[in-house]
Amino acid sequence: MSDTPVNLNRVRKDKARAAKKARADENAAKFGRSKAQSKLDEARKSRATRILDLHRRDPDAPSGDETDP
Repeated sequence: MSDTPVNLNRVRKDKARAAKKARADENAAKFGRSKAQSKLDEARKSRATRILDLHRRDPDAPSGDETDP
């Protein structure tokens, strides 16, 4: 054993933190996307919408899939 006393609460909390971090990393690998990927997708979607609106015949028409019967 070592000469210095060990704070068991700190050891318990460190172990819990490590387990929580491991589970978070596992979930991020399964489901998550990085912030850069999210921003890139948002920028692409915004650009596609803008280009589509620029090619509209009637610029005052609202964008969307609504059609008048």
